Amino acid sequence: MQAAPQVQKSQSVARTFWRFAIPSIVAMLVSGLYQIIDGFFVGHFVGADGLASINMAIPLLGLIMGFGLLVGMGGGSVLSKYRGEKNLAATQATLVTALFLIILIGLLATIVFIAFGKSLLNIQGATGVILEMSWSYVQIMSFGALISIGASAMPMLVRNDDSPNLATVFIIVGALTNIVLDYVFLGHLGMGLKGAAIATLIAQLATCVLCLRYFTSAKAKTKLTIKQLDKTIAIRIVQLGASNLVMFIYFSFVMAFHNMQFMAYGDTTQLAAFAIVGYLASCYYFFAEGLVSGLQPPVSYYLGAKQYKRITETVKLAFSVTVGSGIALVILFNIVPELFISIFTTGNDALLEASKNGIRLHLMALFLDGFLFMASIYFVAVGKSGQALFVSVGNMLIQFPFLFILPKYLGIDGVWLAVPLSNITFALIVLPMLLINLKGLMKMHRQQNNTDGGVAVYQ
Repeated sequence: MQAAPQVQKSQSVARTFWRFAIPSIVAMLVSGLYQIIDGFFVGHFVGADGLASINMAIPLLGLIMGFGLLVGMGGGSVLSKYRGEKNLAATQATLVTALFLIILIGLLATIVFIAFGKSLLNIQGATGVILEMSWSYVQIMSFGALISIGASAMPMLVRNDDSPNLATVFIIVGALTNIVLDYVFLGHLGMGLKGAAIATLIAQLATCVLCLRYFTSAKAKTKLTIKQLDKTIAIRIVQLGASNLVMFIYFSFVMAFHNMQFMAYGDTTQLAAFAIVGYLASCYYFFAEGLVSGLQPPVSYYLGAKQYKRITETVKLAFSVTVGSGIALVILFNIVPELFISIFTTGNDALLEASKNGIRLHLMALFLDGFLFMASIYFVAVGKSGQALFVSVGNMLIQFPFLFILPKYLGIDGVWLAVPLSNITFALIVLPMLLINLKGLMKMHRQQNNTDGGVAVYQ
């Protein structure tokens, strides 16, 4: 939850939007560095089998991250609420309760993933060397689930304690640590996926330690003290953060189903290519998610201030930048695909050709992902939670029939085409929803002007 923006009527819509969008973009890109860094080093020092293996592990890691966001988003929201009420005792109880939930969920996740992790990899089609390598990565990450959940949740608690810049710095420190350790463990010591997992956990531990140190320092607004756990607060944290966990559960299912289909209709090379294409797509996803996150604070403010035309202007700006940058990136990927693929692999012609095919097919409607991100955030900002949930969940669910049916007729190309074709179909449903809502706001704007004698309420 972000603090309400202090927006002046004279301040331009663009300036307000970018004031919130830029820090959000930076935070998202830095957070996403973990996966891309691992992909870079695994691709170059382990090879195609390593890329395929780590892709098998992503659905399980997505669940761990979902648990982190459950506590981080839920706990951050409750923390901000009590801070706004100047209720110091409740903010301290919230912090202690959130940390307890991190420990509890982390320990439970370790037990579950150690017990069932290998079976979950088997279900996706992992066998032989791919299963062995995937399990070596998942096993270590499972033992460190507590650290991973803490690294996802605690920077959000710091951010909601009115220290967003420090939260971003802590994440950056973790990302830089990961780069150095990946280079040492994979590039020099040849530790393979085990090295990548250990590097990630050490980097995440650094972020956790910095966050804990913050809450015991003079800079913290909410000090970490010995407080009794609050059951009511724990329930509220879970309630508020549950939607984030649900989203990552859906993401993990979709990712696992992709892995199953690539192994069923293709081979390890195709799965490794899917990993590369996924890393490239992630660069846009993180940018777009950060960008559209900057939409929420000003739009919510304008709604409360009844400045309806500013809402439509902000949405138009966000739409043009999000979709425009996505189209530009798709064109760039297709003009020089070898340049981007070489970031993750060199000297493997079969993997190069499979990745080029994936870029051409899988990423052709990449910009629509940005549009769907924007629509979901917009509906949250204007208080339309039902529409927001429909967009978020529908975007995942609609992919399943395409993933199931298309490969039966198009083979491996059908697996690649499932996401773009489902995005096109779903965007044709969501776009009218968005336009109808914006049209309603403009109608209220005109009525407002008529009531005020034709004088605009804002600049």
